[in-house]
Amino acid sequence: MLTELLALGPDGKRPGLHLPGCWDALTALLIEQAGFPAAFLTGGGLAMARLGQPDLGLVTASELVDTVAQICDRVSIPLVVDGDTGFGNALTLQRLVRQVERAGAAAIQIEDQSFPKRCGHMAGKQVVPPGEATGRIRAAVDARENMLIIGRTDALAIEGIEAAMDRAEAYLEAGADILFIEGPRSMEEAQAIAARFASRVPLIHNLVEGGVTPSDQGRDFLDMGYAATLHPLLLMHGLASIAPRLLSTLRETGSTASLRSEIADLQQMNQVTGAKALLEKADSYG
Repeated sequence: MLTELLALGPDGKRPGLHLPGCWDALTALLIEQAGFPAAFLTGGGLAMARLGQPDLGLVTASELVDTVAQICDRVSIPLVVDGDTGFGNALTLQRLVRQVERAGAAAIQIEDQSFPKRCGHMAGKQVVPPGEATGRIRAAVDARENMLIIGRTDALAIEGIEAAMDRAEAYLEAGADILFIEGPRSMEEAQAIAARFASRVPLIHNLVEGGVTPSDQGRDFLDMGYAATLHPLLLMHGLASIAPRLLSTLRETGSTASLRSEIADLQQMNQVTGAKALLEKADSYG
């Protein structure tokens, strides 16, 4: 299903997806109910939500696999998973790929940063040598059955755009189904990436509020030929912005009455999460 969503059409263009980030089954469910055809399990969002920590490689492989399983048990849209660097060497990466696929993921992103990694829009990143990075992609391809492999490089900010595109070329040759060159610093760099790869393989671009992205308009990248734009922290950024005011209101007034027009209530949450249908299903078993 994800393959079709990313494929070139008869007109030589890809449909173009905007993939919001989720970090648990509820946020994935909200994305599905909003009409998006797929969702992205963001490593940064998972670290922030589950650990209260920044995106610095602190999430474990087992925590990621557990989250994938919970999400895929609840929603039917394809899930693209941030697999970071594979959590160790090529063998641990292969185990991760097998576990994530069995848990229901449609695609997994593998990065070429050194471990522990950090958010691609933060300074101070380091990448492993090209041979090791390409080996990660080959290991992932060998371990998967049907899941798509996304080859991501963070080399642009460190080695420059030509080196980053050369790495992407090697990942494509190693079997990557999708390419992700993180952090073009200008629309000219984004266009150069599209000119080299967009007609050959689906491309992903990452849009992070406050990051290095040269445009906040996803359509700009889809018009260049990118297959999808990631919006990994939209819901997280919204929560972090709104929650302090909600909590401040409760602390100062001792009531949520003034917030009723802005927040859901129990009946709405039961509707969102499907309580009625679940209770009817339980009753059907007597």
